[in-house]
Amino acid sequence: MNHSIQSAGMARRNFLRLGAFVAATAMLPAKLLAAMVRPADAFTATGLDSTFAQIGGIPELHDGIIFSTPDIAENGAVVPVKVEIDGNKLPKVDKIYVMVEKNPNPLSAMFNVPAGTKPYVETRVKVAQTCNLYAVVDVDGKLYMAAKETKVTLGGCGG
Repeated sequence: MNHSIQSAGMARRNFLRLGAFVAATAMLPAKLLAAMVRPADAFTATGLDSTFAQIGGIPELHDGIIFSTPDIAENGAVVPVKVEIDGNKLPKVDKIYVMVEKNPNPLSAMFNVPAGTKPYVETRVKVAQTCNLYAVVDVDGKLYMAAKETKVTLGGCGG
């Protein structure tokens, strides 16, 4: 009887070790994929020009991007933004970026757009102070943008 208890305990420990190993190796491809997809240098860039350089260059203004932010944000910690794309003017959008000009790190969000879907994003970003916000889209490696100023009455980055 004691032998079966030891065997059961050993089997359980081996099972748990195997489960931990499988979980660790299953996460490895996801981490590698995230490193390839998420531009870490762009998220840590400290200026708008540097951020643009990290994602592929200075974007052109384009009227196919419908970018909505409030004119006045009472709380800069939660500023809603919405990005819609006119598919007739900008087909095949690959990525959508949201940037905040005067934040310590301007790139606030990046979204990959699956092929065959309508590009549309709604999120909230922190805005440290009154400045321009940018919606930047990547269409086959070419960057386009829309910009809008949002006035902030209470800063979102410690203000």
